Amino acid sequence: MGDSPSKPSPPPPLSDPWRKISWGDKERDLQYVRNYQPENTNVKHLRILLYGPVGAGKSSFISSVVSAVRGRMGIPAEANSATVSNTSHSKKYETHRIQKESRGNFYPFVFNDIMGLEIGAGCGVRVEDIKLALKGHVKEGYKFNPASPLSDRDPGYISSPSEDDKVHLLVCVCDANASEIKDSVMQKMREIREVASDLGIPQVAIVTKVDKACDETEKDLKNVYKSKYLKKKITDFSARLGIPLNCIFAVKNYSSETYLDEDVNTLMLNALRLMIDFGDDFINKM
Repeated sequence: MGDSPSKPSPPPPLSDPWRKISWGDKERDLQYVRNYQPENTNVKHLRILLYGPVGAGKSSFISSVVSAVRGRMGIPAEANSATVSNTSHSKKYETHRIQKESRGNFYPFVFNDIMGLEIGAGCGVRVEDIKLALKGHVKEGYKFNPASPLSDRDPGYISSPSEDDKVHLLVCVCDANASEIKDSVMQKMREIREVASDLGIPQVAIVTKVDKACDETEKDLKNVYKSKYLKKKITDFSARLGIPLNCIFAVKNYSSETYLDEDVNTLMLNALRLMIDFGDDFINKM
């Protein structure tokens, strides 16, 4: 959503949240996530693709999910990526897996981060490459080239993708603390959504950095669905991009923390459980 503006003076929080969250009851969602297994035996793992503007917190979201599921802080997903101000951390098409307590075993859902969408042609990931990723044509480790899209002659191209190569859930990640998304970036996002819709791929959105968006959520994360400012921000985003409100989840990524936080994990696991449900419904139709 662009450069971060100064934090607004928020109106008083709503007396009742506009979405119910079972605070302090994360174990139910955690156990659900840990027990998940695709019913479709032709699919080994549910593939979740993240996209969105540069700096929205896609890599941090993956790291935060890993921490919440494993029950301990993990190495940030962007730790091994280039870190340049106002540019995307993710340069390659990389699959992030979550290891179970028993070594060698991984959870049957994976995340793919992708270069951020930027303003102008030749900047950030190309829409054409995201469309190919949705269909399973992008090989693991492919390095995105903002100047040239992946072609079927490229060694990074998968000509006959398996069901596991394809994306089963598309997730748009945006920053609640940033300015409104520029029209040119929003247009790219709509193009990506249209292709996913044509393919029948379910779509959700993750709104990050809610603790920085207004004073009420910074003081107490439990105010996230009581914040009038955040409700308007999320409602406006829903209207612009076309993703229904019940498919948009507000979260706080781990950033400066060195210990897990109950409220952060509650929001993460609530969103992850629903993401798994939506993706699994798609897998069962394949």
